[in-house]
Amino acid sequence: MNGALRRHLPRLAPEFYCGRAFVHWTLTTEGRAKGWLTTSFHRQWQRVLLHACARFDLARPVYVLMPDHMHLVWVGLCDDRCDQRQAIVFLRRHLAAQLAPAQWQHQPYDRVLRENEIARDAFPTIARYILENPVRAGFVSSWQAHSFHGCCIAGYPELDVKCDDYWERFWRCYNFLVRERAR
Repeated sequence: MNGALRRHLPRLAPEFYCGRAFVHWTLTTEGRAKGWLTTSFHRQWQRVLLHACARFDLARPVYVLMPDHMHLVWVGLCDDRCDQRQAIVFLRRHLAAQLAPAQWQHQPYDRVLRENEIARDAFPTIARYILENPVRAGFVSSWQAHSFHGCCIAGYPELDVKCDDYWERFWRCYNFLVRERAR
């Protein structure tokens, strides 16, 4: 970097990324590199994210992979053990080899969602905005036609963000898991 200091995106205090936080993460490739997004990478992404969800007690209600970046929302399932910043480090480390020769940008962008954005009736609007990325970019005419999107709650492989009753089922699973972990 020619001796230049790396600039860091502003971050909230660590506690904002812990517990039952809802955080929208955007990971971008360095120089907006393309060519790495394949079906094989997508399978590896799903596998690593499943492990991250299980390891850090997170659910992933929605994600979308684009040719030069990706979006995901992680949701904490308990008041302890959930550390999304550590989960992102885990994710980036375990996917670095599959991304090669591209690399991740120095720091992902994040947005901790506010209380009014995570309400049961408001959150699907944010998720739909994320899923609509390929449509806005002109890759597909409907988000459902994009091959690289999905969701994940460990233990619920039948969940599919394309199903009409997805949000009802997501909230039911999420609430059950939060209650179970609170015991």
